[in-house]
Amino acid sequence: MPHQGGRMTAFLLSVHVLAAILTIGPVAIAASMFPPALAAAAQDPEDTRKTAGVAILHRITRVYAVIGILVPVFGVATAASLGVLTDAWLITSMTLTAAAAVILIAIILPGQRRGLDSLSTAAATGAGRRLAAATGVFNLLWAIVVVLMVYRPGSTTGV
Repeated sequence: MPHQGGRMTAFLLSVHVLAAILTIGPVAIAASMFPPALAAAAQDPEDTRKTAGVAILHRITRVYAVIGILVPVFGVATAASLGVLTDAWLITSMTLTAAAAVILIAIILPGQRRGLDSLSTAAATGAGRRLAAATGVFNLLWAIVVVLMVYRPGSTTGV
């Protein structure tokens, strides 16, 4: 039997998926591009195109991270509409999403800022390596969340 409020659920799910694509995608790409761009700019800090590129990647990461709050907001609303808030796959997804957010807020964004501030020093190279590792974990967490959202192990919603 289909769940009640199917149109509202479809709307919430659509906004959730669109928000994920349009916000998490750019964050993942910009954050992944930042470390090599930082290394290139650190090798030639007088090249304004390279330094501007690094600054733009940081801005994209920061701005889209803020807008990205829409993803869990609409995700929780969708889950509530489907009645799956207590399903293990969803709780796991929310936990991994929170972990990805912590990595973004506590490691990636401040690390990018430090990298920008240290462009003319050797510290920028070390910052780039640490950011690459943190970004890799961030992206892996999101990949796992996507698999859980599609596969939904144990889900009985039929959606």
